[in-house]
Amino acid sequence: MSSKSYRMWNGNVRDAALSILMAIEKNQAYSNLLLHQTIEKYDIEPKDRGLLTEITYGTLQHKMTLDYYLQPFIKGKLDDWVRQLLRLSLYQIHYLDRIPNHAAVNEAVEIAKKRSHKGTAGLVNGILRGILRQGVRSTEDIADPIERLSIEASHPLWLIERWVKQFGFEQAETMAFENNIPPALTVRVNTTRISVDEAIDMLLDEGIVAHQSEVIPECLHIEKGQVAKTKAYQYGAVSIQDESSMIPTYALQIEPGQRVLDMCAAPGGKSMHIAEKLNGQGSLVSVDLHPHKVKLIADQATRLGFENVETRTWDSRELTNEYEEQSFDRILVDAPCSGLGVIRRKPDIKYTKKQEDFASLHNIQIRLLDEAYKLIKPNGLIVYSTCTIDEVENNGTVQEFLANHTDMMLDELNVLPEAYHHLTSNGMIHIFPQDFNSDGFFVAAFRKKELSSKEVK
Repeated sequence: MSSKSYRMWNGNVRDAALSILMAIEKNQAYSNLLLHQTIEKYDIEPKDRGLLTEITYGTLQHKMTLDYYLQPFIKGKLDDWVRQLLRLSLYQIHYLDRIPNHAAVNEAVEIAKKRSHKGTAGLVNGILRGILRQGVRSTEDIADPIERLSIEASHPLWLIERWVKQFGFEQAETMAFENNIPPALTVRVNTTRISVDEAIDMLLDEGIVAHQSEVIPECLHIEKGQVAKTKAYQYGAVSIQDESSMIPTYALQIEPGQRVLDMCAAPGGKSMHIAEKLNGQGSLVSVDLHPHKVKLIADQATRLGFENVETRTWDSRELTNEYEEQSFDRILVDAPCSGLGVIRRKPDIKYTKKQEDFASLHNIQIRLLDEAYKLIKPNGLIVYSTCTIDEVENNGTVQEFLANHTDMMLDELNVLPEAYHHLTSNGMIHIFPQDFNSDGFFVAAFRKKELSSKEVK
């Protein structure tokens, strides 16, 4: 590639998608954050915003499949940006019906000319036109079904093997393909400020069609539109949050007047859901490690009108240096995790996560839960949640925590909305992306036994 420097956005959707894809691959930038920042920074118009999002996410989601299709047409080594350009161009040709093939090829050639020279443009043109003439090869040529699923659904082989072992081939297959479908857009109504019906009407006044969820009453499904730009959002009537991530707050069984701790609170979605359940009574301490993330929580509390939320920048593994033991009624440990339940929201996760990451995450989760154990009152509840569906990661943490603390027991989850009951088992719930068209999530609730006077002695 030439030494020219390029703005992330120069008015060309495909060129911007290429820049974003390059940044994700080279710098391991988060796809959702980089895309959002690009759209906001350059105030990209809605007509371009949709195509930019689709090409960026679609190319990422299908990267391994696209490489499989491209491989027979590539001779020799390619620069990374040329490979990315071929991927995003083939994505348009193979997956998008509304873009004419010749338009996708011509755009790719122009971008190659602009970023390099005629020789590179000729190479790109030759490969793409070769694919148009011959078509892509079939995945049926891959004999091994697990390897074939890995390529067809574009998930690393180790991940598919792990899921097949944990859940069976059919469940793994459904989940892998579901991960390539864009997630539903949902918001949570701040019922301390406005009713669900009033929120629906308020959004409709601004041209956004929303309807109430069939499983969580304060959740609205948004058909389309930029909710964050609305007066309803600025007024604090609604907050953007995935439906499954509302489940941990239900498991906490919040009652007004309680003292609640959220140990890994940023960016604040679950914290604010807790504050809504407290309804202005009691108190909430929301903690996170990074100051800039804690500011996001404080901003949310201000927008939603909560004065009983204390935000703290602290390492939650050392909170007993700040708060007395047995001083909280409820504690949420929404722990750092592998994130395998939110792949369709952040498709880069499936390519960057490694098996060796699981051990370090497990150790962090256990240390957080051990600290929560010291801080929870007798008969209090600790809710442990993750946005991953990995059974070893979730169940392994639960079993080790229980083994280390014999006065803790799993609490029943029959307090969850009825639609989730069939997914609960032994005080835990695994929600897969395909269950409710939402993020994959795991929740377990631990109750601290009240020891008798004889046991205390």
